[in-house]
Amino acid sequence: MPSNADWLAGLELFGMRLGLHRMDALLERLGRPERGLRAIHVVGTNGKTSVVRGAEALLLAEGLSVGAYTSPDVTGWAERIRVDGAEADVEAALGRVRSAAEEVGATQFEVLTAAALAEFAAAGVDVGVVEAGLGGRLDATNVLGAEVVCLTNVALEHTEHLGETREAIAAEKLAVVRPGATVVLGEPEWEGDAVARGAGRVVAADGNEALAQACAEALLGREAAAEAVPVAVPGRLEHVADAPLELWDGAHNPAGVAYLAERLPSRRDWTLVLSILADKDADAMLAAFSALGPRLLATSSGHPRALSAGELARRAACFFRRVDVEPDPLVARGRARDAAGPDGAVLVSGSLTIVAALDAVRPATVR
Repeated sequence: MPSNADWLAGLELFGMRLGLHRMDALLERLGRPERGLRAIHVVGTNGKTSVVRGAEALLLAEGLSVGAYTSPDVTGWAERIRVDGAEADVEAALGRVRSAAEEVGATQFEVLTAAALAEFAAAGVDVGVVEAGLGGRLDATNVLGAEVVCLTNVALEHTEHLGETREAIAAEKLAVVRPGATVVLGEPEWEGDAVARGAGRVVAADGNEALAQACAEALLGREAAAEAVPVAVPGRLEHVADAPLELWDGAHNPAGVAYLAERLPSRRDWTLVLSILADKDADAMLAAFSALGPRLLATSSGHPRALSAGELARRAACFFRRVDVEPDPLVARGRARDAAGPDGAVLVSGSLTIVAALDAVRPATVR
């Protein structure tokens, strides 16, 4: 019999299937571990993981026991499920849910979500901070009845599932709001929609740290003793090396690239290593990335949905002064570092899958 982790990896073959009926059946078999869990539910297009980890840090500083659930992972499955700031034992967490998950034909994301909730219940955490996977209304995490919901932002993405306008996508994401919940918004324009969903209070905040602070304080019902600071999250403005300066970031859509560009050190000589998934707006992303530097190493993360290095280079040719093709991401990263030189800068981005593909060369101090 395969290990629990190998079994979980095999579920990827069955793809994504939105809907709550399997999740409800799975949680029923598990004794409803989500019931009684105080929760912060984070939805949105970008920044969700950073907000979850920021709120987690603040609540831990308040002396609470905290479970955190994020996706996708960069360094491995255990990155997704944390209890009191430490990664969970994934084999044990999956072992709690495997039999029931097989009975209901649960998807990979449903299994992980159920494993996180069961882990939180087993640990007796005071609060769970949970990141939605896709959208909200039909996402497996929409079982929480959270007292705090955070909508980070709304951009056009996954339109085949969520709708073709920002308004439609916002409606799908805010569908997780239960009557009386506090809703924290990164974009104030959605206040009317939150109130229409039954929000008891709406709070606006600007930036991931401010959103995390607002979420933690909404749950606490008072100001937090500490102020939120940027937290180290793999693949999110991750400082990997110096001489040359090297940053990794999983910006995977135009809005994410814009957010990243505003926060990079101010220079225009970045050598870029990019891999972009085929279902993203690659042209808009490449146009935005090209403002950061003149040279691109086009590569592929190896993910099934990634553009080939050659196709990415073809599409990038009109945006960059120089484009080189290197299918192997490890080689591409090395070539970029050589090209940048010790006084230059390298940015690896375009998808979290390219960051994951480079995990083997991540310095131990960053893991």
